[in-house]
Amino acid sequence: MSLSLLLNNASLRAASFIVTIYGDVVEPRGGAIWVGNLIEACAEVGISETLVRTAVSRLMAAGQLTGEREGRRSYYRLTETAQADFAAAARLLFGPSDPPQWRFVYLGGRALEADTKLLEHAGYTRLGPHLLMGARSHQQLSEGSIVFTADAVGANFGLRELAAEYWDLSKYAKAYDDFLQRFRRFSDLIEAGEKLSPIEHLAARLILVHQYRIIVLHDPQLPASALPADWPHTEVRRLFATLYIRLSAQADDFVARRFLTSAGPLPVKTTATKSRMDELRTTL
Repeated sequence: MSLSLLLNNASLRAASFIVTIYGDVVEPRGGAIWVGNLIEACAEVGISETLVRTAVSRLMAAGQLTGEREGRRSYYRLTETAQADFAAAARLLFGPSDPPQWRFVYLGGRALEADTKLLEHAGYTRLGPHLLMGARSHQQLSEGSIVFTADAVGANFGLRELAAEYWDLSKYAKAYDDFLQRFRRFSDLIEAGEKLSPIEHLAARLILVHQYRIIVLHDPQLPASALPADWPHTEVRRLFATLYIRLSAQADDFVARRFLTSAGPLPVKTTATKSRMDELRTTL
């Protein structure tokens, strides 16, 4: 029942969920995992084998995965470019957050459309055809772009009005509130003694990371002085950390027993997974 609660209206897309599997399970452990593991994990959340294989092909075409064969089995690993992207996302999800810094970015390179999409994906807002404003560390931009950092003068009066004018913060607040409602109910069921199988622990953790990732990677992460007083991110972060830690013992045990690389099983823990857990514990 508790897992079905998480899946209700979750709208999981195969390619995006596979990205979550690599980010949560594979990237901190390294190696290329067997496609059968992707199929098994995705089946637990209602994604068919056909959709998995189609999504893997698309991720390979997009330069995020590369494949190899060992006998009759196919294994897939992250490309070097994808590894760098996943490491940056992992720092945002699991690591200490960078202090927000107001930034104005002038896009003067040839890849104007691509650069704009990168920044807007990271929560920047457009001020003009070539000028955007935001507070997160800027993405790798094409040559010719210029980044200006800025500080508010005085007592930061007017920053909330500035944020309200240039960002639709209500959509981020709603996403955070929906997360809280869904995962609080799930947490209450677990606290009441509802049991999950090992693979359900993994599936629940993957859904948790997936939903949190979708919100956080788009959150503009503005300074607190520019946000409403009741901004829910801190509460969401604490709930995420609590559930991630609670689900991880059995989830990681299942990974070590079932997930295969061409060289053998994935390890239960690594330095990277331990670092993630240590960082999350500082949230509690």
